Amino acid sequence: MGLEVGGYTERPDWPKMGPSLLIATALIVAIRTARWPVKDDHHISDPALDEEIQYAFRVARRIMVHLVRTCEMIFPQRKEPWYRADDEDVPQ
Repeated sequence: MGLEVGGYTERPDWPKMGPSLLIATALIVAIRTARWPVKDDHHISDPALDEEIQYAFRVARRIMVHLVRTCEMIFPQRKEPWYRADDEDVPQ
């Protein structure tokens, strides 16, 4: 075929890290809004809460990016193959 697997590289498994980002964002929102007074309206839209969610997502994403850069092994890993050329891939 022209390519053979030369080995495997451990990389973070990004699809499995989505729930981590969701949980981190929810925790940040919960902590920052814990002392807010309870509202008894049934409106879905709340600009203040929307701003808190956006802020929490930015913070959680920055933390995750930093952790992946510095110590990616703490996240779920998957093996990605790397390939090496054989004699069929050498141009004539």
